[in-house]
Amino acid sequence: MLIKFFKPLLRAALLLAILPAPGSALAADAPKGNLVIIGGALRPDNADVWQRIVKLAGGQGARIAVFASAAGDPTAVGGAIVGSLQRYGADAFLVPLAVTLADSDFRKAAEDPKIVADVRGAGGVYFSGGDQARITEALVRPDGSRSAVLDAVWALYRDGGVVAGTSAGAAVMSRTMFYAPPPTVFATLRGGVTEGREVAPGLGFIGDDVFVDQHFLVRGRFARMIPAMLKTGFKVGLGIDENTAMVVDNRRRVEIIGHKGALLVDLSRATTDTSRPGFNVANAVISYLDRGDRYDLVTHMVAPSEAKAGGRLKAPTVTLPQPVFSADILGKNAVVELMEQLIKNRRTEAIGIATSGPQATLPELGFQFTFSKTRDSVGYAAAGATADAPSYSIFNLRLDIRQLDIGQPAAPK
Repeated sequence: MLIKFFKPLLRAALLLAILPAPGSALAADAPKGNLVIIGGALRPDNADVWQRIVKLAGGQGARIAVFASAAGDPTAVGGAIVGSLQRYGADAFLVPLAVTLADSDFRKAAEDPKIVADVRGAGGVYFSGGDQARITEALVRPDGSRSAVLDAVWALYRDGGVVAGTSAGAAVMSRTMFYAPPPTVFATLRGGVTEGREVAPGLGFIGDDVFVDQHFLVRGRFARMIPAMLKTGFKVGLGIDENTAMVVDNRRRVEIIGHKGALLVDLSRATTDTSRPGFNVANAVISYLDRGDRYDLVTHMVAPSEAKAGGRLKAPTVTLPQPVFSADILGKNAVVELMEQLIKNRRTEAIGIATSGPQATLPELGFQFTFSKTRDSVGYAAAGATADAPSYSIFNLRLDIRQLDIGQPAAPK
């Protein structure tokens, strides 16, 4: 979820100085466990995701520690998650550790030997949604070191347990996470990001080299992740959609499960032009991973699901009569819909536009997103996919972004 309030800048700066940098000892151990990173809004009936969490925690009767540390009402939110896990066969329990938990000292709870023992005895942990800054505040000491409970979570993960998280609980999987971003994606494009304010350290379970974001397709967040990645030096970004999860195993192989999919952003060959005004990037690579698709974080290879393995799209013979275009590329699912239109016809380029909207009080700016096919671009379709119910995997489209000056907004009457 969007963070609803700013924490003191000094606190964030301290965390940035002390929590792990790439290659540091804090994330140096090679965990034997798995991650289940959920894009938020996980439905109680999404058996694919809930059952996978329970299975990875040890199967029926597995102990799973639920952290509702991000929630405004941790008792209610955590209780609902415990109930869902129990319906799928887990022996789940709520960890009483949250900044907002009434009549509780979260600092003492984070060092409580009983809570530590309960977490160490579990087969998995689950972090709820809410405000990701509350998770790091609850689990990281003021000097930036791990609390005893956070050490227990890491020990569980290293020993083969599962660490799952939804929404805010997904954001903390990164070494660096969105901390207090602007309320809109466009504002991030226009204003950029500052370390210690818009972005700050997460818990780093996925490793030092991958940036994670959530609520991704329904909120157009791919466009805020790219500036954050450029600012913080990440080359690989994974954004997972709502009611969907990516499972990362102990060999760092990613599998998409659940309702929809994820976007993979590769900036390994991307460049920016500092002589041009505003945010810009050239030669980024973007892929859409659908349900069942896989990505290897070590080899950087993508693979379609078994259902699509024989469905590689042939060279299109049809050209759309109109350009492939979106007037609101930040709209719900707009980026994937545009990518689908491009990959299944003979046009080689698609254009998406983002603006601040007609109510803007500042001089109107926009951004142009140009998606292009290259020799590496490929698409796959599941058997039985139709125009009304498409199911595509789209790998390796080039993406260029540049600022547009589109004049002043109309004066109010």
